[in-house]
Parts: sequence; C-alpha cells; structure tokens
Amino acid sequence: MKKFTKLTSAVVPLNIENIDTDQIIPARFLKATTREGFGENLFRDWRYENDNRPKADFVLNDPTYSGQILVAGKNFGCGSSREHAAWAIQDAGFDVVISSFFADIFKGNALNNGLLPIQVSEDFLKNIFTAVEANPNVDLTVDLENQVVILNETGVSESFEINAYKKSCLINGYDDIDFILAQKDLIEEFEKK
Repeated sequence: MKKFTKLTSAVVPLNIENIDTDQIIPARFLKATTREGFGENLFRDWRYENDNRPKADFVLNDPTYSGQILVAGKNFGCGSSREHAAWAIQDAGFDVVISSFFADIFKGNALNNGLLPIQVSEDFLKNIFTAVEANPNVDLTVDLENQVVILNETGVSESFEINAYKKSCLINGYDDIDFILAQKDLIEEFEKK
C-alpha cells in the first residue's frame, strides 16, 4: 500500500445519505479478483444511463469537481461486505472518504485496503458541503499523524478517531502482512529467548 500522512485536496461532494455498497459498486461488476478497473464502475447506476452515456447531473461527471477526497452523506458503506467498494473508490482516484457515519464493515475494508475513512460530526460535514457549494475549489487538509481535518478556506478543523494499529499501517504503507514482516527482527529475537 502507499504511505499516507497528509493530504491537501479539493473535494468531490456526494451529499446523499445511506449509500450502500451495491450503489458504490454494483454486484454485477464483482467478477474480477484484482483491484484494478473497478473505478470506471464506481456509482455505475448513478453515473451512467442504460446506454452507457454519462449522466450530466451526477457529481462524478461534473468537471467542476475534482480531488482525492470524497465527501458523502451519513451512513456511507452500509449493506453487504465487499472489499470491491474500497477498491472502486481508490481506483477512481480517491484516498479519503469523509462522512458523519460509516458502516463498520466498510470502514474495516477501507482501512485494510489503504483507503482512509474519516468520521466527522454532522455539523462539520454540513460545513464542508456548504463551503463546497459556495466554492467548488475549496480544499481540505487531512493530517493523519495529528488526526485532524482542516477546512482550509475558514481554518475550521475537527479531530477524528482512528485505530492506532491502522493509523500506523497507513502511515508506513503496510497491509497486515507487511506489518508482520516489519517485525521480523523482534520476532527472531523473541524466538531466541
């Protein structure tokens, strides 16, 4: 996985609540076993007409918005468990998803795959959506080491919680196996005793 410490980026606002994993990546696209190629089908049924023409009114098709941070409504990632949801979001170019609530299974899958889900208060989420509506180029800074999100235009910030182990893995670019391999010297020392 790539290392993540700090990111400053514009955001893509998806102000919809209760986005489930089948909306993120429909089940009919889950045939591949590698992570590549899922981004083109991210939010497929919302992004494209039946004849594959992009829907002009969907935010991912609007050139006004870009960035590596997806900001979504409350209860993001509910529904069935699928790592493919995290893969699709990453493959579409996002490193962070911000919401006021995540389904636990999505949050775990995201962290296991190097995608940072940040849960903020509903008030802070509303501030982000309001700022982006007023200025589509507004950007956020996500500082993982200090566990804070900053709305750069106003300087308003909010801290967020993250599991210490997963934080360490993201900062070092480790998946679970990489973490264990990084402990090789300690393991060998323990075995000698």
